Order: sequence, then C-alpha cells, then structure tokens
Amino acid sequence: MNAIVPTHTARQVALIKSTVAKDCNDEEFNLFFEVARGKGLDPFLGQIIPMIFSKNKADKRKMTIIISRDGQRVIAQRCGDYRPASRVPEYEIDLALKGPTNPQGIVSATVFLWKQDPKTADWYEVAGQAYWDEFAPLSYPASAYLYEYTGDTWPNGDPKETKTLKPDAKQVLDDSGNWARMPRLMIAKCAEMQALRAGWPAQFSGLYGEEEMDKARLADMAASEIVSAEREEQRLKAIGGADAITVTWGDGWALENVPVGKFADRAAEFIRDSDAQTVSKWQQANRAGLQQFWARSPADAHDIKKLIEAKTGVPDRVEAQRIAFRESVAANSSQEPARAE
Repeated sequence: MNAIVPTHTARQVALIKSTVAKDCNDEEFNLFFEVARGKGLDPFLGQIIPMIFSKNKADKRKMTIIISRDGQRVIAQRCGDYRPASRVPEYEIDLALKGPTNPQGIVSATVFLWKQDPKTADWYEVAGQAYWDEFAPLSYPASAYLYEYTGDTWPNGDPKETKTLKPDAKQVLDDSGNWARMPRLMIAKCAEMQALRAGWPAQFSGLYGEEEMDKARLADMAASEIVSAEREEQRLKAIGGADAITVTWGDGWALENVPVGKFADRAAEFIRDSDAQTVSKWQQANRAGLQQFWARSPADAHDIKKLIEAKTGVPDRVEAQRIAFRESVAANSSQEPARAE
C-alpha cells in the first residue's frame, strides 16, 4: 500500500495532542501518531481516533486505534485490489428476538466486498459477518446496581466503590447514538470492517471501526476483551474449533464455519445434490473459502475440484489451457506436409 502520509507542523501536532488525542499520555500519543502516519490517515479529518479504556486504572489502561468509515475506505482504495460491495448487506432476522434490546430482531448482517486475485486478476467476494449480540451496545443502567463505598480512593481522588446487580436488573440498548435509530446500518458497518480484516489483514489487523467499539465504550473494556475474546469464544463454541472454513450453502446463502475435517464430505454432498447452475454459483461465492481449503487439504481439495468439474462441465482453467495447447499442437502436426524420402 502506497500511503499518502499527511504532513503536520509542530503546532498542528500539538493541537492534535490537545484535542483528538487529549486522553493519551505521551507514550500512547507517540504510538497513535506513528500509526496515523503509517496508515496515511489524517486525525484532523476524523479518519483515525485514539480511544483510551480504563483511564483511571493503571493496570488495565489500554489504547485502541479507531478507524472511521472514511478512513477504512481510504485505506482500502489505496490497496489497488479492492472494490466496494455491489449488493446490499444480507440480514438474518429472528422476530422472536425483537424487543427493547433488538428493535428489528437482527441476528446478524453479512457484507460482501470484492478482492482481486493477484495471480489471475479475477475478482472474488470477501464476506464479513457481524452478530448483533456481539456488537450491539447493551448495558445495565446505573439504577440497576447497588453501590457500596469501600472508604478508599483511586489515584485521581475518586472514591472506590463496589457494585452488584439488583435481582431484577435488565439490560438496555444504548440510545445515545444510532444503534436504536438505525440498527441495520450499524451492524452492517461492523460486518464491513470484518470483511476488510478478512480480505486485507495486513492493512486492517489491529484496527477497529467506531461501531465495533460502542459496546466497549459502555463497559469501559479494552478492545481485546470485547471484540476478540468474546467473539472468539462464541465462535469456537459454534464451530468446534478454530481450524474451519467459512462457506455459504444454497439455502439462503448464509455463512457457516465448517471444520476442515468435515468440509470435503459436506461439499461433496452439496455438489451431488445440486444442479450445475447452483454449483457454479456456489463455487464463485466461496472462492476465498475454497482457496483456504486447497491450501489446507490438497488431496481432498483435488477430489472436490473433480466433482465440481464433473457437475458443471467446466474444467480447471490451467488444465483447460493445457488441453487446448495439446489439441492445437496435434492439429498443426496433422496439417504438416509429408516430407520427401
């Protein structure tokens, strides 16, 4: 990525320190500013923002770098192999979940971005999926707690206190932002950031979108505790392990994480039970997942590739080129005039 690094005068740097990064200490500010320079983003334009968690607890204090949606797209466009989504996000809805903490009963949102294969120059979709219960900013209001002062104080002078939830406490959806007003848009933004991380990890690893951190703001927890640890734990429970292939099937084309050891059987069954058009569509929709499978399990992948070719009647591109070349050579040889003895 050829980042266009914004240049700032000493006065502008000082202004950033006192405004955008006012919660940062010197070490955190230096790190934030170097990340901004490295990513070619301008804090003055709101493209990159530092967020400090547990500001009053030295042992838990942590900074997370936030990239706004404008910043995300600036980075992506510079990659040269990115195209924005060409279709609207897909939503999984369960009306049984509809209520005060989930206005539309959203289970998840899936966004599909386009990435170009550097070897073939073909474009394939990269999917990002975000679950409502992982990112929606739910919290208990202050009235849901019983507070008890300990008689001690924090270093800044604030009194220390313990708090316990009341037996009838209920979570509420934060209504200070857009989650209550535009729930589909907010969860789709989280899904888009997931897709960017999946397709362009070198550019987006360790960076988070504003919407992903709304839940963290309420809990005052570090990004790793909200976005990484919780999501990883839930997904590992769902898929039975981290070594899995993300794939979509014909039934609504919803995403599913399938363990590598079970992928070949599932794929073979799907191919056998589907028509040629469905298999072709499935192959295109799962280019990224199939490439992962080819790399992790070459022997099984070869069998799946043969099943796809048999069903669709379209051989592997390289093999097709070899066949065409051999046929061309044979044809030319048959047309050569016989040599005189």
